[in-house]
Amino acid sequence: MKIATVARINTFHTALFGYYLEKLRATPDGDGSLLDHSMYMLGSGMGNPDVHDHSNLPIVIAGGGAGTLKGGRHIKYTQQTPLANLHLTLLDKVGVRLDRFVDSSGKVEEILEPLNV
Repeated sequence: MKIATVARINTFHTALFGYYLEKLRATPDGDGSLLDHSMYMLGSGMGNPDVHDHSNLPIVIAGGGAGTLKGGRHIKYTQQTPLANLHLTLLDKVGVRLDRFVDSSGKVEEILEPLNV
């Protein structure tokens, strides 16, 4: 019963995020939309909350980062990689330059180059 309740809550939150992204995409901003010129992250600190597992985290990055993010892909690492790598990468994209962030070991190179359309 508790897992079903958590699943309903997660579904609701994800639907709200999707609704928000649609509103951003429908809002003109310069040569694109607010979504094109923004970056948003939704995720969880637990891959399997039933056992408080901190690996295989479900994370979604949305938005174009004003043409600085390479999107449209699913990235899965073969070995454990700190979530702080993603945080470090996104901080860099918004102008916060740090060599390290918490337990980061580098940046997420797969999302750094803009998508050539």
